[in-house]
Amino acid sequence: LVHVFSKFSISKKPRCTLIIKGYAGTGKTTSIGAIVRTLREIRVSTVLLAPTGRAAKVMASYSGISASTIHRRIYVGARRSDGSDVYKIAPNLFKKTTFIVDEASMIGESSGLVTNLLDDLLEYVFSGVDCRLVLVGDDAQLPPVGCSSSPALQETRLASMHSLTIATVELTEVVRQELDSSILANAHALRLDIENADSEGKINFPKIDLSVGPDVVRLPGLELQDTLETLHGRYGEEGVIVVTRSNKRAVLFNGQIRTRVLWLEDDINAGDRLMVVRNDYFWLKDHKELPIELIANGDMLEVSRIGSRFTRYGHEFAEVDVILSDFPDYPSFSVTILLSILHDPRPSLPQSETKELYHAIAKDYSDLRTKSAIHKAVISDPCYRALQVKFAYSLTCHKAQGGQWPAVILDQGYLTQEMLNKDWLRWLYTAFTRAEKELYLLNFDDKFFT
Repeated sequence: LVHVFSKFSISKKPRCTLIIKGYAGTGKTTSIGAIVRTLREIRVSTVLLAPTGRAAKVMASYSGISASTIHRRIYVGARRSDGSDVYKIAPNLFKKTTFIVDEASMIGESSGLVTNLLDDLLEYVFSGVDCRLVLVGDDAQLPPVGCSSSPALQETRLASMHSLTIATVELTEVVRQELDSSILANAHALRLDIENADSEGKINFPKIDLSVGPDVVRLPGLELQDTLETLHGRYGEEGVIVVTRSNKRAVLFNGQIRTRVLWLEDDINAGDRLMVVRNDYFWLKDHKELPIELIANGDMLEVSRIGSRFTRYGHEFAEVDVILSDFPDYPSFSVTILLSILHDPRPSLPQSETKELYHAIAKDYSDLRTKSAIHKAVISDPCYRALQVKFAYSLTCHKAQGGQWPAVILDQGYLTQEMLNKDWLRWLYTAFTRAEKELYLLNFDDKFFT
């Protein structure tokens, strides 16, 4: 890695890109931390990026310098004359700068605000003077939704489609002390299963070894409540997550955790932890004291105060004050949230219902003289701009990707032999590697252990 990185750093070729692939426990984090420190010592400008706020936080902690989400760095929001939001790629004012992007397996060819996230990232980075890009990721993890593989880690495709000069390093050797961890030893075994699996064919139940260490534990459903209470005492609510296969299961777990473990009776309470499920530029536009403009999909919030609740246009809303979990030292701010979607198994409000909401609100502004005036009023209406959030005590594996928690409870959910395939193995591997210290396997079938 050191040799390849040295050549990459001094190469005069255009659009220099280094891909560093590595599985869990192969020293990716340590390597990136060392690279960042070396670049700083030789006074090379460095910018750290990650797909989610939580991943950026992890990156900042191991590198010693601040990291940002990709969305916050590469996009700038503006308002059209009619009041609607428009996003464009921010000018890259950096010169001779190395951009390092962690968790690159999550970067897909959708979810961008201009074209797609991967294209937008590349356009931003290489519009700067003599800038270079390092993409770091684990291609055994779940690919982005709608992709069969992780496009940001496919060197041949990147080179041909984006005219990049690419070098690739693959870290494959698991650091010896990491194999003392049952979590990482099992993740290593799962990664080998993924490599050997036929992409189309079915597979057998992978074997989970509980003898390596005490950090992977089988958990019967009857012990879930007691275990959650113990783990909350040990790590705090924010240090524990239940990972599931589906939004529907996540809604069920969130409901049970709130009522049976946290003793919360209302549909939302002060202290509740939430995850944003749709990007929003509206609510922070008047809060110049906060370090960001965008509340991004995947950001975590904590409710500090509950204001009024009301039903309007066929939906329930609440006015609340929230704190951004990634910026806990900054003041809270007020938002309107859409309560209807909070307990809904769907990932967010569908486009068809968003349209219905738009037309219902427009009727309230029918006294305005022009269509453009009505449109401007609707898209500035707090109900139309209501923040879409989910409870964050239980998340799907895709939503949890990019973050790690001290304790993870992994829900097997409904599973048959026919459902076992390579995609499922990637899901299991990704879920295992969300856990830092303890992993509990909830209601896992005996076939995993015999």
